[in-house]
Amino acid sequence: MTLVKFNNGLKANANPFFNDVFDSIVNDSFLSDKLVARVPAVNIAENDSEFHIELAVPGLKKEDFKINLDKNVLSISAEKKTESGQEVKKYSKREYSYSSFVRSFTLPDSADYAKIEADYTDGILKLTVAKREEAKFQSREIAIK
Repeated sequence: MTLVKFNNGLKANANPFFNDVFDSIVNDSFLSDKLVARVPAVNIAENDSEFHIELAVPGLKKEDFKINLDKNVLSISAEKKTESGQEVKKYSKREYSYSSFVRSFTLPDSADYAKIEADYTDGILKLTVAKREEAKFQSREIAIK
């Protein structure tokens, strides 16, 4: 049997300054924000008659979105370019910002591809995908003979 000893949260290196500096660089929120690909968070729900897909995408306009259906794959993409200029004495400073994302969802066979609606309100893109009539769960009471 092999025993493994843990250091209970203590730094393994002899120089604690090095670990603190290294941790602050690796865990710096500025760097992690720039290095991590930004895709919006998604909520997916289902009821008896439809599927609901919600994406948290604040700061965009409805014109920034592009929603496509290719066979049974629903793709949602957005692209935003912003440009700001600021005149300072003889110099001109321009900053460009570009952000985009693509999220794709494979729709089940029970989805009615002809009945997909989208709405963008208060930073939330809501898509409603209706279910086919034959795929809807039908409940009924069964009489006993």
